[in-house]
Amino acid sequence: MRSIRPRPLSADIFAPFGDVLEAAGPPDRIINRGRCGRWHDRARLDFSGGRAGISLFEARPCALPHVLEMVERHPLGPQAFIPMHRRPWLVVVAPDRGGLPGAPMAFIAGPGQGVNLLRGTWHGVLTPLHAPGLFAVVDRIGPGENLEEHWFDEPWTVTALSEGVPEEGAEG
Repeated sequence: MRSIRPRPLSADIFAPFGDVLEAAGPPDRIINRGRCGRWHDRARLDFSGGRAGISLFEARPCALPHVLEMVERHPLGPQAFIPMHRRPWLVVVAPDRGGLPGAPMAFIAGPGQGVNLLRGTWHGVLTPLHAPGLFAVVDRIGPGENLEEHWFDEPWTVTALSEGVPEEGAEG
């Protein structure tokens, strides 16, 4: 089985696939009479028809190593995952290679990090590493087929990263 070693999520490495959503560094704006910092317009939202919707997802936690058998993409709009917890979680993406996914890359999103996957980005399913696996998800709501799946002929294994990332026997 092929393997992928995850790396910490960072905006520069992740940029071809989407946006890292986090309140890092000083806010862009101070609002509400100085009571609130605003990190402004942090996601590239590009919808083809339809509208933006916010849903809540609760996914069962997984452990590392994790077997990756399938990736999916959404051709009609981006999809943002915003954790409603402060625990690490797994993000898997793959470049597009002529309509099929290339070799996947894995990232560990740290506490307080979400992602916005650009329209058409191949990605793994929502993979929390700890309970609760609760996320707010912003994506396209509307008519049309907005899901493509690709099942790998040979699965990939996402290996362990380092201390602080759960191995076999994660919660859930």
